[in-house]
Amino acid sequence: MAAAAVKRGADNQTKLRLSAAATQIPIGMEDAFEGVVDLITERAIYNKGRRGEIIEEGPVPEHMREQVREKREELVAALADVDDEMADLFLNEETPTAEQLHAAIRRATLSLKFTPVLMGTAIKDKGVQPLLDAVCSYLPTPKEIKNVALDLKQGEAPVDLTASPTSPFVGLAFKLEEGKYGQLTYLRVYQGMLRKGGFVTHVKTGKKIKVSRLVRMHSNEMEDVEEVGSGEICALFGIDCASGDTFTDGTVNYSMTSMFVPEPVISLAIAPKGKDSPNFSKALGRFQKEDPTFRVHLDAESKETIISGMGELHLDVYVERMRREYNVDCVTGKPQVAFRETITEKAPFNYTHKKQSGGAGQFGRVIGYLEPMEPNEEGATTEFVNNVVGGNIPTNYIPACQKGFEDALEKGALIGHQVTGVRMVLEDGMAHSVDSSELAFRLAALHAFREAFRKAKPIIMEPIMSVSITAPVEFQGNVLGSINKRKGTIMDTDVQEDYFTAVADVSLNNMFGYSTELRSSTQGKGEFTMEYKTHAPVMPYVQEELMAEYQKQRKAEQK
Repeated sequence: MAAAAVKRGADNQTKLRLSAAATQIPIGMEDAFEGVVDLITERAIYNKGRRGEIIEEGPVPEHMREQVREKREELVAALADVDDEMADLFLNEETPTAEQLHAAIRRATLSLKFTPVLMGTAIKDKGVQPLLDAVCSYLPTPKEIKNVALDLKQGEAPVDLTASPTSPFVGLAFKLEEGKYGQLTYLRVYQGMLRKGGFVTHVKTGKKIKVSRLVRMHSNEMEDVEEVGSGEICALFGIDCASGDTFTDGTVNYSMTSMFVPEPVISLAIAPKGKDSPNFSKALGRFQKEDPTFRVHLDAESKETIISGMGELHLDVYVERMRREYNVDCVTGKPQVAFRETITEKAPFNYTHKKQSGGAGQFGRVIGYLEPMEPNEEGATTEFVNNVVGGNIPTNYIPACQKGFEDALEKGALIGHQVTGVRMVLEDGMAHSVDSSELAFRLAALHAFREAFRKAKPIIMEPIMSVSITAPVEFQGNVLGSINKRKGTIMDTDVQEDYFTAVADVSLNNMFGYSTELRSSTQGKGEFTMEYKTHAPVMPYVQEELMAEYQKQRKAEQK
């Protein structure tokens, strides 16, 4: 920040809406940057040595004394607005001591009312040590943070964790890394102590694991340690887990998070360029452990590997990581949006599956209806209901009927996508003493569903994304125009000084290539975030286009 310290300080106030003030000012600017002056202690700090590792302190340069006095007064005035003790000193026109300023900055920072601004340059390794000192001085210790776990034995009841070393151990695996010794798991200790040679329990699997080696990471260097306490970060070797998993000492059954994992909204066919690529499957397995929103499956018909995630950029990042980290160049297909199919009205079915081929044949008859369904309390969007009475369908064939219903949900009749929002109610049927079987009733339910589905006025649903765009005010017209062009609905706009934020609901199918368009229309100053909101019906003409494309694709596959 040294090169534009004054401007950045003003930006904190106006653009970020932060109550902020500088605690340092730079000695020199840009290429002439030599160090910083600490406004609290009124001492100059210089970084010497090849990497700035030698710290030298001295008096404030003579030509900067007036500037230091002015900036210190600004710091005191800013603190007086957010801290009562500092306000009393300010109103009484008393000059606060360095200790009083340190205490006031810490109180205001912990209460989220004030942001201290520090100067430095990472390229020339100057100002780094004072920044680390400020982290220790002003940010909360583990004992000052309230951490909450969920007690799985008590129905995920919240439990406050303490930073006491005598409490039962609770830790969270938050990062996985592939190293030369295998998987390296980064663990954050929230409660208790973790000791080398001890045992930890993987809460998800219940598996007990011995801690054979415990290291503290310093960038890419490892320091072997005997134990780590609350608030510390360590790393373990040889633990099979996923990111977000909780570990305990076995005396408690706590989970740090009850994570909601949304369904993927976009898919991509992917294949390695070379035939012999053992790292391909290794990378996909690793990425699934790291990120629960990243899914991989093999398409049963095309035999292609399909990766699914939360957006175009999300999948692009993993394709690039495979190339960079695993030396696997991949060929990707066109992104496929996760459409859904559903019905809009009730439709009856009465279907008989009959097949005779010499010996015992196949016979099964099912009668009932399909109806639209809203998500229930558990979030389920499909349901099978058995209302058969009188034993017309033997009870041992009912699960087969349900399995046929589940088979039908996997591929809809319109464009071959998953079916949701449907309840199948089985009311009656007929069985044969010799020819009926589980397979017969499974196929009967499958074909009955497909027959009734076409009568129930089916529609296609597309994922709608909540898109938040931030850009300079002068580009507001361009940004809103681009959203309208993509048939988005503007939900909210907020103008703040030089920047504005727009929130819109846009179909994911219309968001491809938007990042490039936004950059070009805002001179690279605009940015956006996107998250899944819901599924909504597509326009009738879009549904016809999707169905025509699906039929064309099927005919091409049959040739």
